[in-house]
Amino acid sequence: MIDHPDVTVVTGAAGWLGTALMAAFTGDGPWARGGEIRPFVRTRVEADALAALGVNIRPVVGDLCRSTDLDRLFLDLDGVVDVIHTAGVIHPRNVAEFYEVNTEGTRAMLARASNASVRRFVHVSSNSPFGTNSHPGDRFRNDEPYHPYYGYGQSKMEAELAVAESVADGLNAVIVRPPWFYGPHQPPRQTAFFTMVRNGTFPVFGGGQQARSMVFVENLVQGVIRAELVQTPPGGGWWIADERPYTVTEIVQTVGQALRDEGYEVRPNRAKVPDFVGRVAERADGLIQRTGRYHQQIHVLGEMNKSIACSIDVARRDLGYQPEVALHDGMRRSIRWCRNEGLAL
Repeated sequence: MIDHPDVTVVTGAAGWLGTALMAAFTGDGPWARGGEIRPFVRTRVEADALAALGVNIRPVVGDLCRSTDLDRLFLDLDGVVDVIHTAGVIHPRNVAEFYEVNTEGTRAMLARASNASVRRFVHVSSNSPFGTNSHPGDRFRNDEPYHPYYGYGQSKMEAELAVAESVADGLNAVIVRPPWFYGPHQPPRQTAFFTMVRNGTFPVFGGGQQARSMVFVENLVQGVIRAELVQTPPGGGWWIADERPYTVTEIVQTVGQALRDEGYEVRPNRAKVPDFVGRVAERADGLIQRTGRYHQQIHVLGEMNKSIACSIDVARRDLGYQPEVALHDGMRRSIRWCRNEGLAL
């Protein structure tokens, strides 16, 4: 791997992945770095919390959709500069926000990175530009054609296309594509997932044999940093996930066991849902999004009967990526984090 940059710009630095990256950069583990780290955050409270991590942290407060804020983010960059672009919106207020943040925000970041002669730009994408698998045994690979899943998938696909355009114009940019991830610093929706599993109310569609790739957040941090520091041609893209996909039944059972191992009482899962409910929710999601609105619960329900699984073979080959944490251990770490944060499960 090449040397660390003099400056690392991290967008979305107060988000789930961004927080994990900042912890890795400022900790005593293998990914710690001593150069300037410039996190881009939305509030002064977030900036102050990150600044407390070290003297080399110089936060910038701003909005990804405001050009003057991005100008400040790229002001006075000295030496070798890398950008890790994690900022994005998954569950927006309305469909237009997908494109304002995920597509146009990425375009604006790419333009400034090109003007600043950034050494490497890592764009964090998603599985959603590729839709869902045709059957549980199918796996997304690196030559997968785009088939975006509704507004989020479309906006992230357009962001990936913007990365390709910037690469064609000379920017050294690459893409990482994580699926559903889990681990410390999780948002409330993941805590609600634990609560539903504990109460036996997490909806399992059909026989629960849908395949799902997941990625522990520390595995994802490894993949992102390797995409930054391993010398590969511009324009590459890699799936970053755990060792293998899991079935939905296995996920629910493993999370239940992790909760028990951490001292929680877990009820047997009784939320068996016919497959047609997922199909109805998906159609409703499409109708709602076509009106410009977004309903998080209906969107999530519409995805729950589908397989979304990928192969990490190319990331292993190109980046030396090796996921170190699997589902049970990762979920236990996440549960401990919730308890330490005083979150009720």
